[in-house]
Amino acid sequence: MTSCVSKKQYALLQKELETANSDLGKCGVSLNDYMARLTFCEQELRLSQTTGQARQEQLADLRSQLADCKALRDKQLSQVGDLTVLSQSANANINETLRQLEGKDKYIRLLQAAKTKADSINLALSVNLKTVLKDGIEDQDVEVKVDKTVVFINLSDKMLFESGSAKITSKADAVLGKIAQIIASRPDMEVMVEGYTDNVPIKTACFDDNWDLSVKRSTSVVRALQTTHKVDPNLLIAAGRGEYNALASNSTAEGRSTNRRTRIIIMPKLDQFYDLLNPNLAPK
Repeated sequence: MTSCVSKKQYALLQKELETANSDLGKCGVSLNDYMARLTFCEQELRLSQTTGQARQEQLADLRSQLADCKALRDKQLSQVGDLTVLSQSANANINETLRQLEGKDKYIRLLQAAKTKADSINLALSVNLKTVLKDGIEDQDVEVKVDKTVVFINLSDKMLFESGSAKITSKADAVLGKIAQIIASRPDMEVMVEGYTDNVPIKTACFDDNWDLSVKRSTSVVRALQTTHKVDPNLLIAAGRGEYNALASNSTAEGRSTNRRTRIIIMPKLDQFYDLLNPNLAPK
């Protein structure tokens, strides 16, 4: 067989074989390179698919969060609207409360002014009474004092009445005349006369008990003020307190003497007083 192929041909074939082997080797390298690139592309494709799916999931999650945010925003807008309504209502309530407080403040100032005026009037009245009653009258028989909104005149039993009687003495008539002068100068005042006794029981043809005696003594004083001293009867009130509301103990003669008394109270007219307590009737 060798004899059939010349050396030149053999060498040519040998060269072609080497070239073919070389090309084969190159093809193998290329094949490996393509295989590697294919594998990389497949990995990239799989990674891209995975990433795409992850991104789709992320997008879905973001859309869900966005929907929640929109819902929260709408809720907050609704709350803001409600708060606006509440705020307007609260402002209206506050304004109304302030208006009412302002009115009450004016009323309180009115009451304070009225009290100050009443205190001034009572003080002046007390001074006048003490001035006109001081002449010819023993201090222990007459007591004048101011208590809250009224003036009290306490007259002893021995000065006003005979023992066990409701008849007024001549000395008492002079005292009542002086008191009547003050009352006549105060037509805006009312005069209450209260009779008091001690706790020694009484039962006579004229008096059933101490209640009866105290009432009839107060009535005698009121009648004297009206008929003898011309005090307007519309200003007069008669009341009996009996042996109650005692100032001292009835266990001693001195205490019983203190409790037997007549009290004249000079005070604002009750209707005027109640008007003062009614804010609807207060001056605007």
